[in-house]
Amino acid sequence: HTLGFSFKPWVAEKAIAEGPAILDYIHETAEEYGIERHIRYRHRVVRASWSSAEACWTVEVERDGQDSTTYTCNFLLMCAGYYRYREGFTPDFPGREKFEGTIIHPQHWPEELDYSGKKVVIIGSGATAVTLVPSMAARAGRVTMLQRSPTYMITRPFKDRIANFLRRILPENWAYALTRWKNISLQQLLYRRTRTHPEQIRKRLLDGVRRELGPDYDVEKHFTPRYMPWDQRLCLVPDSDFFEALKSGKANVVTDRIERFTEHGILLQSGKELEADIIVTATGLNMVMLGEIEIAVDGEAVDFSKTWTYRGLMFTGVPNLVQTWGYINASWTLRADLVAEYFCRLVNQMDHIGARQVVPKLRPQDRNMQPRPWIDDFSSGYMQRAMPLFPKQGYHEPWLNSQNYRKDKNMFRTAPFDDGALVFSNPGQRQQARPAA
Repeated sequence: HTLGFSFKPWVAEKAIAEGPAILDYIHETAEEYGIERHIRYRHRVVRASWSSAEACWTVEVERDGQDSTTYTCNFLLMCAGYYRYREGFTPDFPGREKFEGTIIHPQHWPEELDYSGKKVVIIGSGATAVTLVPSMAARAGRVTMLQRSPTYMITRPFKDRIANFLRRILPENWAYALTRWKNISLQQLLYRRTRTHPEQIRKRLLDGVRRELGPDYDVEKHFTPRYMPWDQRLCLVPDSDFFEALKSGKANVVTDRIERFTEHGILLQSGKELEADIIVTATGLNMVMLGEIEIAVDGEAVDFSKTWTYRGLMFTGVPNLVQTWGYINASWTLRADLVAEYFCRLVNQMDHIGARQVVPKLRPQDRNMQPRPWIDDFSSGYMQRAMPLFPKQGYHEPWLNSQNYRKDKNMFRTAPFDDGALVFSNPGQRQQARPAA
């Protein structure tokens, strides 16, 4: 319900949605609001160049990977996500070329893959691996999740009983609003408790796993991370399906390090060899800035690592560009909705004052500001690998990339634009002036 749009109720029975239901929801929303006719499919943006003289972006696009074309616009709203679509992250496994079976990264899953009765090893311990294990265990001969280190896991039901009850007794929009408020409050409460009482939350999470797997399972080895909860993402286990797969005997967890791939599987540093017909490298993703689009301002390429973020959505020295970036500690859509509202406010403000350009700039009091990473206090490998490429944030507004929904909700909707950091102007106005006929 928190991943759904604020203006479009999620009415499916399952609260932890599966792919087809999500796709139906998006198609239905696009049709209902007349969005689809504005979408250009099979277009990939490769470059965007800003001209101050014309107060205009020129966007270069490849169509179907063949011909190219350009579009122009006054403002860019970037909604490209944060990961590289071309390829996920796969470590350099020694001996990989010797393996005689099939190696798959989930980001490029072959639809025709037949794993019935096969021995499958899934490398990884994140959400993808935890989702794949119960799904593949139903048909595979044996599924092994091989992890270098454990991840915190929490079980929640597929169906939100309170949401489904409210929908039966209240108007749809009321029920949806109440359910979102409930879920947002619980998400934020859990996150705050991990910051203020980490040991308490750690104990509760591990006790939950012990209840799922029983007293004889080695929870200490396979489910006790070295870090505290929410220093990395928690893994959500719907209806205990991952734990049920382990208890059924069709799946197991191995915690060890990879020595090398062999012809028939993976040799571990402990000396044990895992046999496999199929190896799935659920080893994460590669983060990128703005969909790997090349950005230039007045002919100069922008190095975003040298910019400062303005409220987590604009960048110093880059005019008329807003980036949509969600939360790491809550549903992505919550912040995406707020960014969209702020974007509309900003464009309306520009129309109101007759400005053609807006760009964030450091104020005199910001000049000696100490930098912080774009995302800090979060130790996941995919984040740490990419942080040197991302903009800096500071220690005070408006140079923060906040991860606090309640704070952001007020800020994005009411924050004034005359803070001295947003500079509005009319570049190129003289050049465009024309004498009356």
